[in-house]
Amino acid sequence: MKGGFYIRLAKDGIIKNRKLYFPYILTCICMIMMFYIIYYLGVSADFAKVRGGEVLQSFLGFGVFVIGIFSLIFLYYTNSFLIRRRQKEFGLYNILGMGKRSLVRILIWENILTAVFSIAAGLVLGILFSKLAELAAIRILGGETGFAIRVEPRTIIATAVYFLAIFFLIMLRMIFHIFRLRPVEMLKSENVGEKPPKANWVLAIIGTALLAGAYYLAVAVIDPMSAMVMFFFAVIMVIIATYLLFISGSVALCKLLQKNKKYYYKTKHFVSLSSMIYRMKRNGAGLASICILSTMVLVTVSSTVCLFAQTEDGIQKRYPHDITMSLTSDDYSETQPYKGVVREVLAEYGEEAENVESFHIYSAAGFQLKDQFRLSTGGTANAGTGDVESIRGIYMISLDDYNRLSGEQRELPDNGLLLYPFKTEYDHDTLSIDGCGTWNVELLDTQPFPVGSAQANVMGSFFIVVKDMSVIRQIEEYRNSLASGDDSLSVAYIEESYGFDLSCNDEKQIEIYNTVLERIGALVSEEDNAESGTGSSVDYPHYYIDSKAGGRADITAMNGGLFFLGVMLGAVFLFGTVLIMYYKQISEGYEDQDRFNILMKVGMSRKEVKQSINSQVLTVFFLPLVTAGIHLAFAFPLISKILLLLSATAESLLIIVTACCYLVFALFYVIVYAITSKGYYTIVSGREKR
Repeated sequence: MKGGFYIRLAKDGIIKNRKLYFPYILTCICMIMMFYIIYYLGVSADFAKVRGGEVLQSFLGFGVFVIGIFSLIFLYYTNSFLIRRRQKEFGLYNILGMGKRSLVRILIWENILTAVFSIAAGLVLGILFSKLAELAAIRILGGETGFAIRVEPRTIIATAVYFLAIFFLIMLRMIFHIFRLRPVEMLKSENVGEKPPKANWVLAIIGTALLAGAYYLAVAVIDPMSAMVMFFFAVIMVIIATYLLFISGSVALCKLLQKNKKYYYKTKHFVSLSSMIYRMKRNGAGLASICILSTMVLVTVSSTVCLFAQTEDGIQKRYPHDITMSLTSDDYSETQPYKGVVREVLAEYGEEAENVESFHIYSAAGFQLKDQFRLSTGGTANAGTGDVESIRGIYMISLDDYNRLSGEQRELPDNGLLLYPFKTEYDHDTLSIDGCGTWNVELLDTQPFPVGSAQANVMGSFFIVVKDMSVIRQIEEYRNSLASGDDSLSVAYIEESYGFDLSCNDEKQIEIYNTVLERIGALVSEEDNAESGTGSSVDYPHYYIDSKAGGRADITAMNGGLFFLGVMLGAVFLFGTVLIMYYKQISEGYEDQDRFNILMKVGMSRKEVKQSINSQVLTVFFLPLVTAGIHLAFAFPLISKILLLLSATAESLLIIVTACCYLVFALFYVIVYAITSKGYYTIVSGREKR
């Protein structure tokens, strides 16, 4: 036979099985398009020039990896639906005299045609929509770009090579499958039932235990840093538990429904339940996949939308003032030259400092064990097992500064302090700092003083107010004595925090910030030269300056990057969910077609057939949606604490966003259910057009 004959057979096979092939090809195109777009944005030199572009590109690099792995697993998995449906056709070819080598050649050409068309269409659409995605991403970052469409050859090559490799692996699986089966097995493949999995009650109990453990980890964890650590383990436990419960637990559910005579011995339930129980292993795996993908869509979209919605709030908390200076000094007089530079620069630009705040603060890090706090000097030699998770930052001011900032007139005993736990919890009545003393703790409801750098501390912090500066100096001296004699360990000094706001726009604020930075740098160099001439030296930094306008781009890029990536990944997971739902309905429709034809011949009406179909679909089809909602509800405490690390503190907003995402997804789920169940009924009722 000539090669053109096999190509025609392959093309005819794809067209005749278009109900199976076209959705598969469409999904391949979408996966390739998404992969190209994210890869293109991740390496685009023009995109990197936009302020915040490099930060966003770092997230997109992770997105390329996720979509690449998901595409490999998902396309390999969904191809099994195609192979199962085509087995009867290939068995007939084999019986009529076509050898397995010829069948393999047909499959190879089908795979080549699918790969070539999918990759070509995916790349073309990817190139066209990459500009739209770039405009959307740059819009999120607040930048500007032209409308010219650029093509990255290395992105095209990398995308084509990667998906050619995926299609090659799929082809190897198809070839192995054909050579493994006998002709009779292929002819009867659609009529072979599956036995219910053995020891299903045992697997159901194991799945329940794993799910309960994952839920406990999600609900019981208190510390946000622990939430980050536990998230991975909880996700793995939930995935395993979901598959076990849907595979074995669904069989157990069917058996329980069979024992319920009032439910089972009804026309609409009897037929559907009897057929479901013998193929529940594969059915359960499909339902579990739908549930996991649905949960991934909901978690990804709701969390990233919530984080992006709080971007401006996060900026305000990270930068409490337009310009904030940290000046190392024990005496206000020593910082006057630095403030003088600021006043001079503001006068040059015709601006005035507004909402000025100035206070002395001491900051350090240490290890918390219940009500004990051990100061850290920056070394790791004394860090024990588990110390990393117990790292906390401390920010300490005097009561006088606190009263001046808050406008209150609080008083503290000598052994008392005020404490506000930030991104962590504290439920003890006392606090002991090794080598310094023990104090009675009074918890505060709100953050007592602004420290923007605390927002970036993912390990959690304590804001502390003590009676006077003598307590702070005692702690400072003790900590620095631990580091004395070892140049590898750091020392920490009391600083003056000086912050103010400006009424000008961001561009002018950045100019003022750069000028202040340059002038103070020159001032420090002069002081260092003068001190070196007298034989003294300065071994600690004098100043640190933050600009809200300058840092806005980085926070916007981080939150915007996660939001953009979340939407893209959510769309990819949604494609997967829809395709599995579609294939599940269509493949089961063909499997049940002969059964329902026989039942209609012996007197079962079309109305009863429709009732039986609705019973079968409703019994299991909405289980993934309900279970995904339960997963999302239990994951909420864990997600909220992880978002807290990223400065998304409005839990009420997360609740609203999560609820809206679930309702929108449920509506979408119902629409897909209605479309696919109609296709199922069309097949089993014999109304499908040949």
